Formats: sequence, C-alpha cells, structure tokens
Amino acid sequence: MFAAILLTVAGTLNIIYGIAAIADGDFFVAGNTTYVVFDLSAWGWILLLLGIVQLTGGFSLMTGGVYGRVIGIAAASLGAVAALLGIAGTHPFWSLGIFALCVIVIHGLVVYGEPTPERTTQV
Repeated sequence: MFAAILLTVAGTLNIIYGIAAIADGDFFVAGNTTYVVFDLSAWGWILLLLGIVQLTGGFSLMTGGVYGRVIGIAAASLGAVAALLGIAGTHPFWSLGIFALCVIVIHGLVVYGEPTPERTTQV
C-alpha cells in the first residue's frame, strides 16, 4: 500500500510538472525553448502521459491488481529517468524529490513483491 501511495504521489507531481511545461516554458528554463532533446511542450506531454500511467498503476496497486505491479515498476523506472533528465532545469530539488519517490516505489515493488499466503501448520 505504501508503494501505491507513493506511486500516485509521483504521478500527481509528474502531471503537475507536465502541465507546467505545456503551459509555461519559463517554468523549466529561463528564455530557452529546448529541454534535453525535445522542445518544452513535447517534454510536458511526455511527463503528463507518464504521470497518468503512474496514477493508473498506483490505483491498480491499491486494489491488488497485477497490472499495478508490472506497470508500477515500469512507470517508476521511466519516472526516475525523466526526473534525472530534469535535474538540469531551474528546479533541481523538485526533480530529485520525484527521483527519490520513484526509487522507493521500485524498491518496494521489487523487494517485497506480492504478498505470500500464510503457511498453515498442521497439528
């Protein structure tokens, strides 16, 4: 459940980050229209779509779906890479925070995985 909540938080932050890039390019870089290899509106759409996938994965994790576990690991990995690409912008600590959330989600989903059924002892 903890990984699901963090994944929805990371998804929400990426949606906010994506909307900010689409609406106002100066949010990322002052006076420049390119960011990494894309223009800012394309980068914003990428972050917006990534955030939506992270949200759906988080909600699926809350219900215990397999989709949430698989998509959660993939979306958190892509979110971590996107956050590392965003460190060079005007808000590096925001990107580092999203990166940390994504790494914690990946750790929680990979290490703890699916709950195992309790062993029953026969007397």
